[in-house]
Amino acid sequence: MGSLVAALASYLDARSNNGTWLMRMEDLDPPRESLEAADQILFALDALGLHWDGAVLYQSQRYAAYREAIGTLRNRDMVFACDCTRQQVMENDGVYPGTCRHRQLEDEEGRALRCRVADSTITFVDTIQGRQQQNLEQEVGDFVIRRKDALFAYQLAVVVDDGFQQVNHVVRGIDLLDSTPRQIYLQQLLGLPRPVYSHIPVIVNAAGQKLSKQHFAAPIDARKPSSLLFEALCYLQQAPEQGLVDADPADILAWGCAHWQPDRLLGLESLQESLPA
Repeated sequence: MGSLVAALASYLDARSNNGTWLMRMEDLDPPRESLEAADQILFALDALGLHWDGAVLYQSQRYAAYREAIGTLRNRDMVFACDCTRQQVMENDGVYPGTCRHRQLEDEEGRALRCRVADSTITFVDTIQGRQQQNLEQEVGDFVIRRKDALFAYQLAVVVDDGFQQVNHVVRGIDLLDSTPRQIYLQQLLGLPRPVYSHIPVIVNAAGQKLSKQHFAAPIDARKPSSLLFEALCYLQQAPEQGLVDADPADILAWGCAHWQPDRLLGLESLQESLPA
């Protein structure tokens, strides 16, 4: 349900502004993904009437573009190889201490690639969460753009693809808010435009955990599109008319686009899960 709420919010925001709603499969981690996962997601969205514009972009088919971006960063001396373990970083409160920054390690199997950061503060205004700032050196450190297993990191891939797809407005969950300064930093280094960002609150269970497979959240039942869309609008604080609860999905979405008020989410970081009776 949490993923549906995020998808619906981005759909409503795009459609209510006469924009284009793009579909991207962020399938960067093959060992953790089933072959059917992408098809299941697309089937569910289609069943709910959430139809996207253009072709689906699969990140698993974009490796050449990511390698090119790393080449650009390497030419600017903004990349270095690193053999530090996750445990070593966690021992420094999760901030990379720059251990390998000046070691000049060879880029070889089993080593990650990190992007050098500067002692400067990234500032941006999120349309829902307000003004944000983060000093990358002090709060994050040099961050991974290609993992030790040679898989490309989300931070790099999403920036390259936002530029490629000419994305100008990103609507996503607040759990990704902390990643945004790193992405803005990469946009600056790669000469890419900065989108507008809107981070919506996530749905949490009674223990305060984000609804996800990791915390055993149940999958949605796409055979009940109307009730799912109605419930998602309620989570988004849009106060849908009660008569819509059994309406056709197309009518619910049309109402949602016509009445979309993202300011009802201003400053909210989480929404309590409310299971149907």
